Amino acid sequence: MSSAHAWVLASRPKTLTAAAAPVVVGTGLAAFHGVADTLPAVAALVGALLIQIATNLANDYYDFVRGTDTHERVGPLRVTQAGLLSPGAVKGGMILTLALAFAVGVYLVAVAGWPIVWIGLASLACAVLYTGGPYPLAYHGLGDVFVFVFFGLIAVAGTYYVQGLAWPPDALLAGAAMGALITAILVVNNLRDLDTDAKAGKHTLAVLLGRSGTRAEFVGLLVTAFIVPLVGIARFSWPPTTAATLLIAPLAVAPVRKVLGHAEARELLPALGETSRVVALYGALLGLGLALG
Repeated sequence: MSSAHAWVLASRPKTLTAAAAPVVVGTGLAAFHGVADTLPAVAALVGALLIQIATNLANDYYDFVRGTDTHERVGPLRVTQAGLLSPGAVKGGMILTLALAFAVGVYLVAVAGWPIVWIGLASLACAVLYTGGPYPLAYHGLGDVFVFVFFGLIAVAGTYYVQGLAWPPDALLAGAAMGALITAILVVNNLRDLDTDAKAGKHTLAVLLGRSGTRAEFVGLLVTAFIVPLVGIARFSWPPTTAATLLIAPLAVAPVRKVLGHAEARELLPALGETSRVVALYGALLGLGLALG
């Protein structure tokens, strides 16, 4: 395998929809409120993608050096564990990606001011602290909270803020929908790795809740996301076009069946892609539905 191919694998391109979808929704909401601005929106998208890639590289590196990623793990290839890239190279790639994200953040601070400084620094720090540092969030049952807050609430509301310089309450509602769906991807991942994570001492929320509790969490997150457009229409006068998100609810049936009925970890592998597809389509439809309004 070429070095370039290894770096593409390390960036985990299939996860990037989780970074892009909240920006699409935040921009759609900005358009709905009449404050959309192209350059800050594009910068927010680039920054979100870079932070997602940096988080992926950090996970690859820190899970390997902590001994969590072993030959027993079932799931997409981890380049450090597979020996395709050295731990030092992956760590260096993480640092470089964080530096690029920081540079994008400088522009967004110039556009939107000090609130973006704190959001940006917290996002960069948590990209590393998710699996690194003295108290890694993912190892202490806080990964789900991190994803919900940073990939949902902050990603959507922050995208809106760099364009509209305000924090409308419906930005948090839209952020809750995206946070719930993106957390659902993590839940599938952690449910698949439950046994190996528990053995390695990685106490994800799935390990703490057990299989039954984690299955209930997954279903609850999906239900929450599909309720949000109805609340937005009723409470914040969102356009009826946002109800188009309900059209993809049938696509959630397949991953739900796998999560509820799987007997082996390998059976959950397709559920990751299926849940990611729901995130991408939901984000596109909600963002477009808001913009059309």
